[in-house]
Amino acid sequence: MQHPTYTKEERFDAATVEQLKHHYEAILRLVGEDPAREGLVKTPERVAKAMSFLTKGYDEDPLAILRSAMFREEYKQMVLVKDIELYSMCEHHMLPFYGKAHVAYIPDGRITGLSKIARVVESFARRLQVQERLTVQIRDCIQEALSPMGVAVVIEASHMCMQMRGIEKQQSATTTSAFTGIFLSDHRTREEFMTLISHRYR
Repeated sequence: MQHPTYTKEERFDAATVEQLKHHYEAILRLVGEDPAREGLVKTPERVAKAMSFLTKGYDEDPLAILRSAMFREEYKQMVLVKDIELYSMCEHHMLPFYGKAHVAYIPDGRITGLSKIARVVESFARRLQVQERLTVQIRDCIQEALSPMGVAVVIEASHMCMQMRGIEKQQSATTTSAFTGIFLSDHRTREEFMTLISHRYR
């Protein structure tokens, strides 16, 4: 019985991958390795493709993502998408940070598809980042696209640059927040949001 062959489909800019590959070969030599040894022969290309994937957000337009699925709706209560997994790269050491984003907005006549919120988080996260900027970019994008009554974003993340090097505190986590509109002016709305994201359903 003949089994179908598996072909992995990858979409990368070939010229970019090729240039990155040569740089990673040089890096391997500089750290004392031999790029020609068996275990490392394909490593520069793999890392080049990985870096292309981890920074693919530069080629995406988060505003366009939201505007691709906008709908008129007279719903004026909080819309919350919480526990959105995120993986990003610290721009200071180019090491990963990872965690969860919690995003809420209160519509003012327009809503967007819930999956688009997660895609906006992903689009901004797949760039060289600092957590503070990432939090604000997500907030501002939703505010600009939907003009809601308010936006709230909280990110909780762990940073490998703190866990693997430097201070080496493995259990440390960083929380950042950014608000607009009613989340700033009405403490009850902000408290409701904070309560909802801190509550874990069993």
